[in-house]
Amino acid sequence: MASGDLALTILGFLAEEPMHGYELKQRIAELSGHVRPVSDGALYPAIVRLEKSGMLNRREEEGSGAAPRQVLALTETGREELVRRLCEPSDLEISDRSRYFTLLAFLSVIPAEEQVRVLRRRLGFLETPASFFYRSGSPVKAAETTDRFRRGMLVMAQAISTAEKEWLRSTIAELETGPPAASSS
Repeated sequence: MASGDLALTILGFLAEEPMHGYELKQRIAELSGHVRPVSDGALYPAIVRLEKSGMLNRREEEGSGAAPRQVLALTETGREELVRRLCEPSDLEISDRSRYFTLLAFLSVIPAEEQVRVLRRRLGFLETPASFFYRSGSPVKAAETTDRFRRGMLVMAQAISTAEKEWLRSTIAELETGPPAASSS
């Protein structure tokens, strides 16, 4: 997990509730999965940087054993930074699926109109023709490759992209008009 992603994830989880470092590490691991595990060597320095910048603070609390626990909490400065990061994601946070999913995990923190703006950016990105492979500057489509493995990559990517675009359009419409009225049956 890149340090920017890690900071966003820490701020996002601490916006939900104060927690100690071990619990925070577990939540980050659950979000990022086995693909991008977070090490203590990355997590704790990131916490220290956020603390030094005034985005979080820590307090001691009695632990279950003899040693006290350090509980981390988001400050107002940290909440403002989280909101700013969510409202103004970088191009990479929109285009890179893992970074985008980190952003998406905390998007409910910001107002609906800002959520729509971020989702529209992602939809615009997905609607731009792209491929893993290019020929003469143009994206290669699955039907245009004879390599079965490359074709498989392209077919799977297309299916995921189609599903995501459907979800994005539906969610944007819901956010703009409100949820559909419940039927009375």
